[in-house]
Amino acid sequence: MEPRMRILLAILALLASATPGLAATDYAVPNLTTGALPWGVVVTLVLAYLVVIWGERHELKKSIPVLIGAGVIWAIVAVVYGMQNDEHLLAVMEAGFDHSTIEIGQLTFFLVTAMTFVVTLQERNVFEMVRYKMLDAGLSQRAIFWATGASAFLLSPFLDNLTTALALVSVVLAVGTATRDVKFVSLSSINLVVAANAGGAFSPFGDITTLMVWQSGKVEFFEFYSIFLPSLVNWLVPALIMSFAVKSSEAQVYNAPVTMKRGAWTMIALFVFTLFLAVSAHVMLNLPPVIGMTTGLGLLMLYGYFLQHREHGEYEAPVLPDGVDSELRAVLERDFKPKFKPFDPMISIKNLEWDTLLFFYGILMAVAGVAQLGFLVEVSRVMYGDFGPTLTNTFVGVLSAIVDNIPVMSAVLSMDPSMVHGQWMLVTLTAGVGGSLLSVGSAAGVALMGAAKMPNASGRMVSVYTFMSHLKWTWAVALGYAGSIWVHTLIHVMQ
Repeated sequence: MEPRMRILLAILALLASATPGLAATDYAVPNLTTGALPWGVVVTLVLAYLVVIWGERHELKKSIPVLIGAGVIWAIVAVVYGMQNDEHLLAVMEAGFDHSTIEIGQLTFFLVTAMTFVVTLQERNVFEMVRYKMLDAGLSQRAIFWATGASAFLLSPFLDNLTTALALVSVVLAVGTATRDVKFVSLSSINLVVAANAGGAFSPFGDITTLMVWQSGKVEFFEFYSIFLPSLVNWLVPALIMSFAVKSSEAQVYNAPVTMKRGAWTMIALFVFTLFLAVSAHVMLNLPPVIGMTTGLGLLMLYGYFLQHREHGEYEAPVLPDGVDSELRAVLERDFKPKFKPFDPMISIKNLEWDTLLFFYGILMAVAGVAQLGFLVEVSRVMYGDFGPTLTNTFVGVLSAIVDNIPVMSAVLSMDPSMVHGQWMLVTLTAGVGGSLLSVGSAAGVALMGAAKMPNASGRMVSVYTFMSHLKWTWAVALGYAGSIWVHTLIHVMQ
């Protein structure tokens, strides 16, 4: 869960948010914001977020209030539209709801498939092998700083930035703990966050916002890679500055051997093939990418079926010696649980962050209802009309450091401002990398604040990557952010 400050600030942006796809409907959304009842959707959304905040301390799943809130909001929307006594307006509402459900459903199932593959690769020790190989190379601390950053930048276009950062921070923690170098862990964690966010910005698979932009049709698949150079600058500038503060001494770290489990390479190949299916479905067949992803999920489950049957024979109950009481033998054979269980693809699906997925679905459905009453009209006019697209799109990135970038990008897509293709590429870039400005600005940063811990002098585990430790280097990250925008303006037509 993101820190409370981030959730509170998110409320303001969510009031101007909606889901992608609504702008594509044939029915113009009317302005029905006058009167007390329409503002009930805003009140409901705020209350839902307040319950989310309250639930942090009371172990209430964050998906519960937003799912209930979404239902209440759409009920209010239906009443407001019904009060207009206009069949055409009812058709507008139904079209808006249908578009929201379809678009958000596609995004959700896309994420389910991607997350299932990631969980499966974790179970097969793929990411542990990456850690082992990196530590086994005998690199200096500064070299590990660069190696982990480069790996995050190159892996995040295919994995989400959260998984990438968590997989690589284990390398940083191993080195930092062995050398007792708190500064190394802090700087390397910042480097991981910036690199993971920058790498995810130039791929439809690297971030939810890029996936939303791709699915909306604003940017085609291969066009994302024109953001590669600005994204690279976004990471390299702060990385180069911070690297001078990292020691160049060699790190002596105990590195326990790791072996990938059976089928790991096949599952990696299936993951790559699944991404290919998603792209092919969209580019060649004009189908939503989600159909390619779910097809790949089916292939993974089919392979898991055969792998599961093969591994069953290897994990049978042990042979008990003679003389064991028959009743005791029956209990042991019935309740025996092997240390290593055969692979089960359904376990990977079960272990997904379902609360996060349902929160994602619920909050987007909730803000879609808010937008369905026309709350975006004035916001769009002021932002893109009065301030211009370049300044607004730059501000989108800064806002993404404070507020979750998903509702921010949703607002931009639903506003559907009239701007050149280069501006759409710019807002895709800024929404993706802007979260690096603060530790709470992205899922990767929030996760590392909890994961990057080291034992202090008394042996107690304490966080070494914090909001303040990141804030000390925000100026360097901001230079990279400004540099990436400058490089982008050199490459693309912005007027």
